[in-house]
Amino acid sequence: MFATLILPIAPIFLLIVLGHLLRRGGIPSFEFWNLNDKLVYWVLFPCLLFNKIAGLDFSGGELGELAIAIYAGFGAAILFSLLVQPLFRTEKPLWTSILQGCARHNTFIALAVGEQVFGGEVLGKAALVTALLIPVTNIAVVSIMAVTLAKRDGGNLFAAVLKDLARNPLLIAVGLGFVCNGLGLETIPVVTKMTTILGAAALPIVLLCVGANIRIRAMAADLRSTFVAVFGKMVVFPAGIVLAGLAIGLDPDLFLAAMLFGASPTAASAYTLARAMGGDAPAMAGIVTIQTAIAFVSMPATLLLAQYILAL
Repeated sequence: MFATLILPIAPIFLLIVLGHLLRRGGIPSFEFWNLNDKLVYWVLFPCLLFNKIAGLDFSGGELGELAIAIYAGFGAAILFSLLVQPLFRTEKPLWTSILQGCARHNTFIALAVGEQVFGGEVLGKAALVTALLIPVTNIAVVSIMAVTLAKRDGGNLFAAVLKDLARNPLLIAVGLGFVCNGLGLETIPVVTKMTTILGAAALPIVLLCVGANIRIRAMAADLRSTFVAVFGKMVVFPAGIVLAGLAIGLDPDLFLAAMLFGASPTAASAYTLARAMGGDAPAMAGIVTIQTAIAFVSMPATLLLAQYILAL
């Protein structure tokens, strides 16, 4: 049974390894990978999100129950990181990297695994999870980091945070998707087809980018912080989803979709955010790298456990 889950996931992680090898070999160039990150972040992934969310069917009243389950996991991860904060009281930048490691998710890997393992039905539900998580994750994590690391911008801090959120392309794509869905514009001539084509390119390209941004040397970073972040993301986060999902009797497809995000490693973009906001970037790179490697085994194991729970 484990093999039936790990085999579909294997190509995903092989793409990540390939991306790492290509960048190390300078193929096609280092500049290409730096620019490719921007292409995915500003164009391809927003198109995927917009396309999936605009076409989702909300008539089944699933949004509320799914929100309870996924926010329970996210809230548990945030609470766990806050509880361990006293251990890193004098290392605020390091703690913000632990926060990201516990609470953020790699949407690209979650969606790619969902498509390979469960097919279109669960993938559509996973896009709904994305719509719920992306705004809350960005607002909560960026705001907590800004407050924790505040030291230079003074009274302009709040305005700076709002500005960053307002121009976040993922938030904009999610918002536009909800607007079009609410207006009954699930299919828009030309636009829907264009975003479908661009969205289809997002997952394979971004997996190569994830691999290209992995830093093997960073794995030697503080192992204490890495262990805390791994436990928070890969144990506490999914445990919160399981407990909430069982308590409300969540639909099996929604349960599996939520677990994809609970089991996924932290976002590769967390390194960029840590560097931009004054967090501990080397520690963040180590957390991303180790979580991504562990996820090759932990994701199928977690999903197998979820299927076992659903069969009870």
